[in-house]
Amino acid sequence: MKIAVFGADSLYNELIQCNTGIDWIRVKAIRELDDRKNIDALFVLDEAIDITDINLAEKPVFINCVTKTLKQLSAQKNIIRINGWSGFLSKGLWEVSGILNEYAVNVLLECSKKYITTPDEPGFISARILAMIINEAFYTEADKVSDRSAIDIAMKLGTNYPFGPFEWAEKIGTEKIYELLMALSAQDTRYTPCASMAQLIKQ
Repeated sequence: MKIAVFGADSLYNELIQCNTGIDWIRVKAIRELDDRKNIDALFVLDEAIDITDINLAEKPVFINCVTKTLKQLSAQKNIIRINGWSGFLSKGLWEVSGILNEYAVNVLLECSKKYITTPDEPGFISARILAMIINEAFYTEADKVSDRSAIDIAMKLGTNYPFGPFEWAEKIGTEKIYELLMALSAQDTRYTPCASMAQLIKQ
């Protein structure tokens, strides 16, 4: 199976670890796909890409799009959302949103991924939960309950998480967490970002 990938080095390297038997094809620009008609699928790991530039007929296109929905993107039927945040591509179970036809399922199987389908909503499930935990950590720090290092250690020891909330924020990118919280808080004020997070983003 030939799969093209567009995205940053770190995310590309994390993705291709899932199955070394796949013929991974790195593309530096979407226009390169005009010469790659023989690919079986495309992964777009750059969240800033305009998916309207992608024309691959019915071949599955998996996009790293945590905050915006397929509806908001006016995505074609062959577009499938995944959580491509750093640290999530290497997981054995993916959350996906979109129409999974036989071709898309085969790609996931070739990538050795189990999957669960989720509604086309911002944040999927795990990213929502993680964003809320990170936000609460910022509130905890702002209330001077503890410092960042101690909060990270407490979460790792208490929950067996691989990273503490501030470590997760740095790994994923605090601006991405903030963007998701802003989208979620438009519907539910419980997701309102901590003021200190907002200040950090604006620096």
